[in-house]
Amino acid sequence: DLATAVRDRNLKFGLYHSLFEWYNPLMLADSQTGFVTNNFVVNKVLPEMIELVQNYSPEIIWSDGDWHKNYTYWKSTEFLAWLYNESPVKDTVVVNDRWGKGVECNHGDFYTCVDRYNPKVLQNHKWENAMTLDKESWGYRRYNSITDIMTTAELLKTLTETISCGGNILINMGPTHDGRIDLIFQERLFDLGNWLSVNGKAIYKSTPWKYQNDRATGYVWYTSKKSTVFAISLEWPKNNTLRLGYAVELFENKRPIVTMLGNSEKLKWSIGNSYRNKIVSIQFPDKATVACDWAWVLQIENPTSVHVQDIDEIP
Repeated sequence: DLATAVRDRNLKFGLYHSLFEWYNPLMLADSQTGFVTNNFVVNKVLPEMIELVQNYSPEIIWSDGDWHKNYTYWKSTEFLAWLYNESPVKDTVVVNDRWGKGVECNHGDFYTCVDRYNPKVLQNHKWENAMTLDKESWGYRRYNSITDIMTTAELLKTLTETISCGGNILINMGPTHDGRIDLIFQERLFDLGNWLSVNGKAIYKSTPWKYQNDRATGYVWYTSKKSTVFAISLEWPKNNTLRLGYAVELFENKRPIVTMLGNSEKLKWSIGNSYRNKIVSIQFPDKATVACDWAWVLQIENPTSVHVQDIDEIP
């Protein structure tokens, strides 16, 4: 039912699978031999994973719980060989990198490396930031406190840093015992959805720009899409003026159109110097007119070659 519901919404269906099982008798028996035997894997893990693939045809397999032993104990190469060569999803499936000690960040269609992996620099391999809204747990905790939960601003900061550096973000929240999502998590998701309804253009189908984090203003991160660059500001700038370093090259001898997503007003800008480095200063609109909170996106588009002095500058 879940797989059908997901696909009915035009979404890709993925499966999470934990290799390790703390209290399985077969697992405990293997541990008593120092894992010389792997009856748990042969009789439980492999048949189960093959059955899951054959029954549900997942587009993603997210393996976990591999830290205890290396890939030979888990027979990961045997399973992956079957998956990529014989399974019903051999031409479409992708997998992560948690298939045995030492495999993380080295092998896989995409890397997750460690929980909450956020390198904040561009990577040379597809990667994912698997994080959780409860900073202390991946499951539901009845006695968590408000300070344990990521704020909306923290969530958007993590999203922005991840997407700017070419990563995918996996946002986890633990459901209650009867399958409900706690209200605090619902609120965070609604906030995120509302923000994306205004600023999704800078996130969905975007690609990293040549620079990720601005050199002049550290709370600004960049994404791009064709001839458009997006500057995502995680704070409202002092005096309503955002100072950018790396973006100067988009303005020198060009006439870009600068707007804030959710606001049609064309923003004024000027080029100056700060500590011997050129910067561009962009005047934000009146805060009362903006369409969102927490983070604001400048869209810099359609630059054409003209002299800088022809531009309407900030007085």
